[in-house]
This record gives sequence, C-alpha cells and structure tokens, in this order.
Amino acid sequence: MKKVLIITYYWPPSGGAGVQRWVKFVKYLRDFGWEPIIYIPENPHYPILDKSFEKDLPENLQIIKHPIWEPYSFYKKFMGMKKEEKVQHGFIQEKKQSSLKQSISIWIRSNFFIPDARKFWIKPSIKYLSKYFSQHEKPDVIVSTGPPHSMHLIAMGVKKKLNIPWVADFRDPWTGIDFYDQLKLTKWADRKHRRLERQVLTNADKVISVGWNWAKELNKLGAKKVDVITNGFDDMDFKSVKTLNVKSDKFSLSHIGSLNKDRNSSVLWSALSELVKENPKFKDRLEIKLVGKVDHYVFEDLDKAGLKEFLNKIDYVPHKEIPNVLRNSDILLLLLNNTPNIEGIITGKIFEYLAAQRSILCIGSGTGDASKIIKETNSGTAVDFNDKDQMKEFILKEFEKYNSGTKSFSDKSEIYKYSRRNLTKKISEILNNMV
Repeated sequence: MKKVLIITYYWPPSGGAGVQRWVKFVKYLRDFGWEPIIYIPENPHYPILDKSFEKDLPENLQIIKHPIWEPYSFYKKFMGMKKEEKVQHGFIQEKKQSSLKQSISIWIRSNFFIPDARKFWIKPSIKYLSKYFSQHEKPDVIVSTGPPHSMHLIAMGVKKKLNIPWVADFRDPWTGIDFYDQLKLTKWADRKHRRLERQVLTNADKVISVGWNWAKELNKLGAKKVDVITNGFDDMDFKSVKTLNVKSDKFSLSHIGSLNKDRNSSVLWSALSELVKENPKFKDRLEIKLVGKVDHYVFEDLDKAGLKEFLNKIDYVPHKEIPNVLRNSDILLLLLNNTPNIEGIITGKIFEYLAAQRSILCIGSGTGDASKIIKETNSGTAVDFNDKDQMKEFILKEFEKYNSGTKSFSDKSEIYKYSRRNLTKKISEILNNMV
C-alpha cells in the first residue's frame, strides 16, 4: 500500500468537531489503497475527551507521538482558573470573566503565539520527523490538517527536508476565520499571519477546503487549484439507531456542539418566546435541548426571553450516542456564526443532521454554502439572522407535523454523497494524483 503521513493536533481521546474529519478518513483509507501513519502530540491539551472515537481506528495503526509544550498553565494562572479546568477553544466563555484580563490574554495570545499556541511544536516536530523518516521508509504523501495552523508549518518544513508531496487540509480558514477580527492584532502580527498563510498556500502541492466559498477565498490568497471535500457522516454511526417514527412527550429543538457568542440567536429565542405566549399547546410541549459547551451569553438571552423553564442543558454526550439524540429531536438547530465569512460556513454537524433525517432550521444566511446543502437535500430551511417571521412559520409547521405524528425526511439519494466512505474515496483519488 501507498503510505500517507497525517499531521494533526486533534486525535482520540480528544472529543469535539476537530477530531472527527481525519479519524473517519483514516477509518476507510485502507479500502482505497492507502496506509495511514499518524503524527500527534504526546501530551496535548484537549478541552473535551471522548473515547468513543477509538472504535473507529483501524487495527495496527502506526501512530507517532512527540512531546508538545503549550502555554495554558500561564493562561490559567493569569485568568484565576483552577489547574484542572480546561481552556475552551473558539472564544467560548461558560462563565463571566474579567473583561480586562480576557482582553489582555487575547492580545498576548494573538500577537505572541503566531499562528497559534502550538507554535512551540513546529521546529521540534520538523527535526524529529526528518530524523525519523531518514531511518524509516518515507511516506508517499504528507497531509496536514488545521486549525491549529501550526500543523501546516510542520508539514511545510518536513516537505522541504524530505521532498515529499504535501496536501494542506483547511477545516477552517486562517485569516478568514470567523473570529480573526476579535484577535486584537497589531499590524506586525497581522502581516506575519498573512505571510505564513501565503507561504503555506503557495508551497503546498494541493490545498483542500471543506466548502465552496472558502475554496474561492483560498484561491484568491494564492493557493493552487483548491479541491472541496466537505465533512460528512458515517453510515455505521446510525446503524443501531431506533425507529424514526416514535413521538416523544416533548417537541424538541436541539442544538448539538459548541454554542459561542457569535452563534447565539437572540432573534430565535424571541421567536420562541412569542410562540409560547401565543400558543398554549406549544408552550406545553416545548423543549430546547442544548448539548455541548454553551457561552454564558446564551443563558442570559434565554433568561431574558423567559425560556429557562424549557431548557434541557446537557454538557457533553459521547459521539456514539449523538445519533439517538438527533433522531429524538423534532427540529435540529444549525446556528451559524454572525461574522463576515458567513456565506462559507458549513459546520460539521450539518452532515450528521442530514443522516438523522430530521428537519433542519439553519439561521444565518439563505444563500451560503450551508443553505445550498439544505436545499439540495430537501432537509429543512435556511433563514437570515433577523427573519423572525420565517423562523416562527417554519417552527409552527414542524409543530403541526409533530402533533399529527409525522416526521420529515431528507432526500436520502442526495445525502449519500456526504457519507464518510464516499468522501474518503474522493480524498484517496487526490492522493493518487500526488504520486
């Protein structure tokens, strides 16, 4: 078999969205003639742990580990956090913190840790991998996946040392990411980010994006032709899920995954508040289910809207149990970031929402990449951030279906192209073309 070295920060036992894409590719790569070799940190800082992903790893998988130093102990001391507390990624604050301290920490992080807090792993990793593969059989291709974008800088260094073709996989943009404008960057730091980003994009032999709008942006920044391979769902995760047609006691609107300030939809909470006042039956059945890390701003808005009594907050559910949570929901909430790059945002959860065959209410943009997927699969609706009337209309329509005992189904023939196995076939074809 041909061999591919995959450089990634997130790997089991890490939970969350960042780990899933390449764990699932690795699960199926051997079926398409590729033997994966994984390079990961020996002692990473994972804010969420989920051992259920370990079942997806193929037998006798070669995993290479090397120690990493990350500055989180200093951050915790500065912020007054306990040693055992985890630092959340993606600007999620589960409780209120000193705004001054938070601003200072963001400034330090943004201007001294470029491209990210794993920058101290770059040079040691290049040195270690170069030596390792001078003594072992070299892989045919290198793949780096980011963020964190330090992974791309490691791959770029190894490519130059060993002359191996390199694929840079962008699960999220770099300078185009939704929170880039919150980083409080100096002009010098901004220039450095953009210079490193351009180096990665122009030196990689192939660049991959998870969506069409972001692919266009990467092309404009200097990448060679960018291929789109979206995230997806694994059929096997849904094999044991119970029947679709069971009516529960509650009409559940569920959001799975991290819910930060930028994704918080005060208009949705207002719409639900009005429906509760206008419709006693709706009030009697409503459940708002939030599974995952949630910013304190969300709870404040729910409280203002008078919806706290309807909230079912679940801190974390192992990934293997997510399909049952999805299938036992009536509306799946896809709340997108209210940020300038909205048209390109496709959260990974949308594909498992599709596989669950439940109606999706996407709030963000009626014209972006997420909306495109929802329309082509006939799986729900996508509305703009402030379109309260359309939100209420859609929710009431689904409530009527709930009362009549019917469920919504997406177009199964259309969603199959987003299966993990099918997507792995696509990425294996790209790897084949590299050699």
